[in-house]
Formats: sequence, C-alpha cells, structure tokens
Amino acid sequence: MIAALPQVQYEMVIGLEVHAQLSTQTKLFCGCPVEFGAPPNTHICPVCTGQPGVLPVLNQRAFDYAILVGLALNGEIAAFSKFDRKQYFYPDLPKNYQISQYDLPLVQHGWVEIDAGEGPLRIGITRLHMEEDAGKLVHAGADRLSGSTYTLVDYNRAGTPLVEIVSEPDIRTAAQAVAYVQEIRRIVRYLGACDGNMQEGSMRCDVNISVRPVGTEKFGTKVEIKNINSFNSIQRAIEYEYIRQMSALNGDNPTEVIRQETRLWDENAQKTRSMRLKEGSDDYRYFPEPDLLPLEVTPDLLAHYQAQLPELPIAKRQRYQSEWGLSPYDAEAMSNDRTTAHYFEEAVRHGAPPKLAANWVQGDITAYLNEHHQRFEDLPLDPGGLAELIQLIESGTISNKIAKELLPELLERGISPKALVVERGLTQISDHQQLIEALQQVLAESPQQVAQYREGKRKLAGYFVGQAMKKTQGRADPQLLNQLLSSLLD
Repeated sequence: MIAALPQVQYEMVIGLEVHAQLSTQTKLFCGCPVEFGAPPNTHICPVCTGQPGVLPVLNQRAFDYAILVGLALNGEIAAFSKFDRKQYFYPDLPKNYQISQYDLPLVQHGWVEIDAGEGPLRIGITRLHMEEDAGKLVHAGADRLSGSTYTLVDYNRAGTPLVEIVSEPDIRTAAQAVAYVQEIRRIVRYLGACDGNMQEGSMRCDVNISVRPVGTEKFGTKVEIKNINSFNSIQRAIEYEYIRQMSALNGDNPTEVIRQETRLWDENAQKTRSMRLKEGSDDYRYFPEPDLLPLEVTPDLLAHYQAQLPELPIAKRQRYQSEWGLSPYDAEAMSNDRTTAHYFEEAVRHGAPPKLAANWVQGDITAYLNEHHQRFEDLPLDPGGLAELIQLIESGTISNKIAKELLPELLERGISPKALVVERGLTQISDHQQLIEALQQVLAESPQQVAQYREGKRKLAGYFVGQAMKKTQGRADPQLLNQLLSSLLD
C-alpha cells in the first residue's frame, strides 16, 4: 500500500505518451493479419520480420485512422510528413530498427479538455505520429522479468500499426493523468480507430514525471515509467514515484537517486523498478525511411476527413447538459461509450424523458449487460421499447416496481412492454374503491399496528402500504395508495 501523500512542498510535472493500436485488419506495412491471442509467430512474413530485399507498403486504413484521431484531438495535420528509422537493438525488434516518425510528424499542436473534479482543464498535445509496434517478449520464471530463467519472443505483434500521442507537460496530479488517458480512450473508441483495451495491450501508456518545488519554473529530472496497462496502475505508479522522488530531494531516503532513466511499474510489489538509463534522441540515430514515400495531405483530402468526424464525447456531454438538463455525472455516463450514447439518444428520440432514460440505461440495463457479458448493440429490446416502458410508468399504467420486474424478460425477448403487461395482466390498479377495500382489509388484520400508528408511530404507514401491495400483487398505484391510507387513518 502507498502511504498517504505528505503535505505538498513539491509538485509533479507529468507528460504522457499514449500508444493506441489502430483497428486495422492487417499490419502497418504488410498483409499479415492483426489478431490478439494467435499462436506465437504465426502472423509473420518477410516484411515484418525484416528479411533482406523486402519493401514496406503503407496501410491506407491506418493512415485514415491516424488523421481522424489527429483531427479529433484538435491537432494541425501536416501537409507534408515522412517516416523515419529509429535505430535500437532489442530482441523484440526483428529489423533492429523501428519505422516511426521523428522531425516531421503527421500531427502537431493539439489539445483535449478534461475534468478531474477541479473544473475544465485543457491539456496540450505536442504531436501524434504513426509507427509500427515491436514484438512481445515472454519472460519465464518465478518473478517474470527480474527473476526469469529464459525469455521467448513472439513476433506476431511486430509491425502492428500504432499512433503515439505525446502530451505537453501540463498535468500536475495523478487524477488529471487518469482523466486525460480516459478521454483519449473515449475519443479513439468513438472513431472506431482503436478498441482501447488496455488489458490486451491495444492501448498503453508511458508516464514521464519529474518533481520540483512549488512555485519554481525549472523542470526536475525526468523519469519515464513503462509497463502501465490500467487506469488504477497509472494512478498508483504516479503517486509512488512522486513520493520516491520527493523523499530523495528531501534527503529522507539517501539510497534513492533521481536520474534520467526508464523505470518499470511492478504491479505485484506496487512500486517502480529501475530498468535502464533513458536514451536521448541522438542515441536512436534517426534518418528518413528510404523505402517509403513522404505523406502529403491536400486541403481537399483534409476536408474529406473532417467531414467524417462524428460528434465527439465532449460535444455530447455539453449538449446533454445544455439541451436535456442532465447533470455532469449523467452526461458523462451517457457519453462515455458511443453505443451507450446511441441507445440513450434513440430512447429520448422515441419520447423518453432524458433523465429517466439515463437512469434506466446506466442503472438496470447496464447491470444486465455486465452480468450477461453483452453490449448495447446486442440487446433485443430496442431504444423504442425502453421509451415505451418509461411511458407506461409515467402514465400510471404500471408501477416502477413492476417495470423493474419486467425488464429482464424484456431485455431477453425484446417484445413490446405494452404487450408483456397485457400478457401478464400487470396493469396498475388505480380504481379508488378497489384500493380502499384492500387497505380496509389490511387495517382490519393489523389492529395492533393501527393503534401504534395513532399513538404517533407514523413510520408504520410503510407497513400498511407494503401489505396492500402484496394483496394487489404489486399492481396498486403506490402514490394513490398512500393518499387513500392517510384518509382512512387520519
């Protein structure tokens, strides 16, 4: 467990590098399929393994996705960009270089807006560039990396298309860092550019963090943290590293040294571990990729991509609040996922009040989906059916309790709520005489409770209503039942 953060004397300066795997069928420069979990080294070819004499060919769909993500991040799309070779030697890199972008990236000078509970905050984005992924090292042994006895390499992932999104050092807290990565994930998922699955590695985050005294402008020594694959890990890794660096600066832990290095987040130990000294850009010996033509984006092509952008999460959140009166919490919940937003909006279009539709979508329906491992697009009950169910409650035809009881069957069968209410004989009872008779029977059977109620134990009203609901099999109008009970007792 990480100790509670001490009184603030230093502040964090954080920049993030988010790697998003693009949702293409094939790799960035060859025709090998992209498939998570395939048997090791079955999706490889001479191109992605760097055999002599082969030539890469750019995946057009990856290029399309990269531009759409850049536009969604409010970035400037370069009219001219190019690929470069990033030289380094590691077992998971079969060519001993990575095709990436260096001095002329595809996108620069973007931003996203986040809210980590402190109000809107704009985080700058330095650049977005395309690159190919490396392979995967599988360490075997008691402690995986540090205690491994041997290592295997799987090149299936080598050549998978990525975009790397590099933020400005505008982030000051772990909560802001998490909110930033969450917003990036929402955006790439809305575009269909990446599934954002951090557990499978299709979205990964590296944290660059330094610590400096509050009020100073000079940056401290930057440390990069790798191996972070969840939002909780981002939060914990940043908090741990903040305390580690601050202890070193204060002299509280003389054995700790802050140096420019790459560290790994150890999930089991809940701490960072030194991996290697951090390379500078000169160490990678970048030079232009000779086997790929430069990339050009004309004004007409840029307009073509701009026309494809959907309404993005931040715009939906603002619209849900301004037009439909949702709270910030509800607006975020409804816009968090594109399929959720579509289901919610269609229910409203069919006549459901926005607040009630939001309650059902993020409450009972989401719980059902999680339990049955389904998605909104898999539901037999369409948004019009949800609107119809809400209208039955609003009109007093059925109670909210009955609606909740019917919901699992509606979600499973997808039939009309009105038809199911008729089929089950569950129309809400609103006839005064019928309800009065049920209440009189309850009161006659409960003389002791009636006496206690008249002595001042008013909470017993709930008991009487509950007994009456049982007698009507839950079909009584609860609001009318309470009114009639008061007239009988008082």
